[in-house]
Amino acid sequence: MKKLKTMHRFLPILMGLSLLFQVRGQVPDSTQAARDSTQTARDFTQTVRREDAIRIFIDCERCDMNYIREEIPYVNYVRDVKEAQVYILETSEATGSGGRKYTYAFVGQEDFLGRNDTLRYSSAPDETRDYIRIWRTQMLKMGLMPYVASSPLFMEVIIDPTERVEKQEVDDRWNNWVFELDAEPRMEAEESLKELSLRSSVSASKITHDWKVEVEFDHRYTRTKYTYDDTLYTKYRNYQGLDMLLVKSLGEHWSAGIRSELLSSSYNNIDFSWDFMPSVEYNIYPYAQSTHKQLRFLYGVGSSLRMYTDSTIYDQIEELLWQQSLQVAWEVREKWGSVNLSLEGSSFFHDISKNRLVLNGFVSIRLLKGLSFRLGGSAARINDQLSLVKGEASEADILLRLQELETSYNIRGEVGLTYTFGSIYNNIVNPRFGNGRRRFF
Repeated sequence: MKKLKTMHRFLPILMGLSLLFQVRGQVPDSTQAARDSTQTARDFTQTVRREDAIRIFIDCERCDMNYIREEIPYVNYVRDVKEAQVYILETSEATGSGGRKYTYAFVGQEDFLGRNDTLRYSSAPDETRDYIRIWRTQMLKMGLMPYVASSPLFMEVIIDPTERVEKQEVDDRWNNWVFELDAEPRMEAEESLKELSLRSSVSASKITHDWKVEVEFDHRYTRTKYTYDDTLYTKYRNYQGLDMLLVKSLGEHWSAGIRSELLSSSYNNIDFSWDFMPSVEYNIYPYAQSTHKQLRFLYGVGSSLRMYTDSTIYDQIEELLWQQSLQVAWEVREKWGSVNLSLEGSSFFHDISKNRLVLNGFVSIRLLKGLSFRLGGSAARINDQLSLVKGEASEADILLRLQELETSYNIRGEVGLTYTFGSIYNNIVNPRFGNGRRRFF
């Protein structure tokens, strides 16, 4: 009996080890002894109930919650952050290899107030969605163990360590360079309108802590055939662009770089243009906190050499312009919601009235229990359309948007309000007739 009590005292500590976990009843034979010991200990305790499990709220995008609930059944999933004992925030950002780095912030509430932790997992670009899903869920298991170990359901979890793998030196023959090829043909046909679109791109990038290099070539071709008054018309739209970015890290808050673009666009009446923009950026928060919050100021000054396909409304066929731009971007994601706002202004030095001001934003706020508000959209004040074709556009060009048209503004937006009520728990998974509220799919 003394032996059982001793083992029972140390078992919660073993449960807190961040290794690979499996729910009781799904463990291999190698853990049979531990399972039998756990069962023996349980025989001398009261019955374990699901309602005694810790309550968690997972705040993430594109999570497979059905899979998570099946793999982690020893907690209670609540739908309101205020009901949770543990708040989990998952954020992600692209890595230099083309994969993603996932960051998990575990924030204790109520009984676990002040017990916080942060875990990270980086996926490779060639990993399957299922493999990434497995390891994203694995990080949740690891981070939850210290909290589960303090709950009556700690006996429902068995730790199954894998064999140790020898550390190997990474021999990267590509020297951190990542290349990507993309091709996307598309066709649409109606009785009076037929459209063929071809899009292809080639990109190369190298991202390290000190340097960021990105080069991308993008080509788009569109052929539109339409019938009007028994006459067949054919229009072509062609775009070629080469974007280049070179950035040097200058500490936890500063960075400097050069943005450059070579462009040819029939839609914008540009036969050839070259933009060259040296820039500097300051982030009030350290870049290491970029997955949770950012407040960046990006300022650039540069030139734009343009050669137009047709004469512009300002009687120009080619010109050299000097320009400047300033962008302020604020991003934050916390328990109360998330905010992503950016304000960018640009102008030409030869005529400050030729400018553009663009506001982009998305806000999602949890107002009350079960009530959330979201607002998103963009608004642009446009006064810099220097490449507009001189003369009036044809009816077809206007209706089919085959060339850029004059406008002084552009606005789009959305607003939403969501309220849910009922049971605070949502532990059950039932995939019949589709997932969630979607029918048949």
